[in-house]
Amino acid sequence: MDYTTLGRTGLRVSIAGLGCGGFSRLGLGTGKSEAEAIAIIHQALDLGINLFDTAAAYGTESVLGKALKTVPRDRVVVCTKAPFSVSGGASTPASAVAGLDNSLRQLGTDTIDVYQLHGVAPANYDHALRDIAPALLRERDKGKFRFLGISETAPGDLTHETLHRAAQDGVWDVVMVGFSMMHQNARERVFPMTRAHRVGTLLMFAVRNIFSQPGRLAATLRELAADGQIAPELADDPLGFLVHPGGASSIVDAAYRYVRHEPGVDVVLFGTGSPDHLRANIASLLKPPLPEPDHRRIGELFGHLVGVGLDAPHLSRAGMVRS
Repeated sequence: MDYTTLGRTGLRVSIAGLGCGGFSRLGLGTGKSEAEAIAIIHQALDLGINLFDTAAAYGTESVLGKALKTVPRDRVVVCTKAPFSVSGGASTPASAVAGLDNSLRQLGTDTIDVYQLHGVAPANYDHALRDIAPALLRERDKGKFRFLGISETAPGDLTHETLHRAAQDGVWDVVMVGFSMMHQNARERVFPMTRAHRVGTLLMFAVRNIFSQPGRLAATLRELAADGQIAPELADDPLGFLVHPGGASSIVDAAYRYVRHEPGVDVVLFGTGSPDHLRANIASLLKPPLPEPDHRRIGELFGHLVGVGLDAPHLSRAGMVRS
């Protein structure tokens, strides 16, 4: 495993992070047992992952807590998120504190490493900054968590308005951002600010079903061609040029490698309930960058696209998720 420092937090974290949500929810969403979900977490630990990201909304905080019960606390970085209601414009400081306390109980820990507001829409950012963050920071000072973070509503904030502001406000130590081969505008809107202010970044939406399902990719590109957003000839085999000796082994491999080596990306999150997918995703993230001509062509062909592929992960016939 490769490791990096998560912005100004000083936390030493694996470049691959295991997400505990999505349709998979560590396999719980696809029929796996709690014991199997715990086994996935332990397998991730054995492979070097030390950052785990969950949320009140995922319903997996207690499972993660059970899995980490016998693991030395300083060996892992636990990230979770407040209930979605706390991110709304009508939430109260009291509800934010109550959500934090419940997450601590569910996780079975005295301290959360990164506590995040979950999916803050641009319209609600002022409320989050003015009313909710101060209340949470008082709880941080009591030792309930170490660093404050915020995540965007990627499909509802296509130009990263929330994180463009948050990265510069000095309040948020970590942000969660959407970035992929077909949604690249965080390169201009977010990463220059996070790098300048040493804000840690957790990356989501690297793959999703647009890259893991060839039929979905082709259908999406046909729609874009019909709308005049890409050249018609790209709709036939839009990313086939990436798979070749010396290049990517698959489109999914290319998707992970493309985001992994982007300046400004600290941790790439993915979710799965499959040991095979767990190993494959990590293997892709540990590979070298894509060949420079391939990387450059992705930018030339798709750098102007915004919001493509920001949909829910897709379940394969085997019932597993690669997101």
